[in-house]
Amino acid sequence: MSNGTRKDPLLAYRFLVEIQGLIVGGFEEVSGLEVSIDVEEWTEGGENQFVHRLPKGAKHGTLVLKRGLVTQGLWSWFEETLKALTFRRPIPVRKVYVIILDAQGQETFRLACEKAYPIKWSGPDLRAKDASVAIEALELAYHKLGRF
Repeated sequence: MSNGTRKDPLLAYRFLVEIQGLIVGGFEEVSGLEVSIDVEEWTEGGENQFVHRLPKGAKHGTLVLKRGLVTQGLWSWFEETLKALTFRRPIPVRKVYVIILDAQGQETFRLACEKAYPIKWSGPDLRAKDASVAIEALELAYHKLGRF
């Protein structure tokens, strides 16, 4: 670093979530940003020194968005999906961006989850003796993960 500038690592708590072009704020946690390549092991006859590992296809995680109960938006999307299944209509898929910010609050890069749709909604654990925030979680399946 010859010019005296410092490159700090990006902090995990500085992020935004954008769904269908709208910033959806107040998320406590986002997890499940992952993609892996499934492999099939194949043993070649007469070759005993190794096992071939052949790629089969990509497998994506499930995106989990957690936040305090504040609006109806995530539940509404889940309800839309349930209705689509009930009436055999197309599932309402959306593009979900997770935007990583630097220390100054500027966008550094974004991860895009393509064709996301809700597969699970979890409501809060309610305990009269606990003063914690009521947290809802929405779990999303998605078809492709991209980094921009």
